[in-house]
Amino acid sequence: MSTEAPGTAALRAPPGPHQSGARPAGAHAPPQVTGHGAGGPAPKRIIVGYGFWIFLLSDVIMFSSFFAAYAVLFKNTAGGPAAEQLFDLHNTAVETGCLLASTFTCGMASLAVGQRSQKWTQLALLATGLLGLAFITLEVREFVSLIARGAGPSRSAFLSSFFTLVGCHGVHVSAGLLWLGTMMAQFYAKGFRQDIRYRFLCFSLFWHALDIIWVGIFSLVYLVGTLPPELLP
Repeated sequence: MSTEAPGTAALRAPPGPHQSGARPAGAHAPPQVTGHGAGGPAPKRIIVGYGFWIFLLSDVIMFSSFFAAYAVLFKNTAGGPAAEQLFDLHNTAVETGCLLASTFTCGMASLAVGQRSQKWTQLALLATGLLGLAFITLEVREFVSLIARGAGPSRSAFLSSFFTLVGCHGVHVSAGLLWLGTMMAQFYAKGFRQDIRYRFLCFSLFWHALDIIWVGIFSLVYLVGTLPPELLP
């Protein structure tokens, strides 16, 4: 037997439109929105692109820290060889030329992808890979030469920061070469599908970012490092 007071049922508010079972007759499910200010979820390409830009920014922050550490430790040679005694600008200039040329060929690959040209896409990517491989070969040869001369990363704080900064960039270039190989295989096997073109766009952003970082390394580490001591701060 109900103990509800008379008139209580009349005072009880009807269920709101957001409560379970309160959808009006004929109402439809909420429409899917595109993510352009109207809610979510956003398209996959937007999510992937946003995440990749965050990744690039995190790389910029990491390399900024390495640059700062090198600038602080540059003169801490612990009685060992300094930069002007170790660096070979001719070798570094060739490295720089290879990497900057790979930027050009990567841009040509982007144009070939836009034209859906399998032949020129593969040729441009192959040229990019060969130039990147030449860069890595020269860098490894430089590292081996320095270690053979007793100027390894454990010799001084200066050399520790140098190997960390330049070596980390080399690891990124090596990873980029593996990524480039997968892009060549995907274009060859699957053609110019939209998702593959989005992946290639991310790769090209990554590759160009590495070139920009190398310009900073070449300028701060090698050019400044080989200046006469009286010109250094």
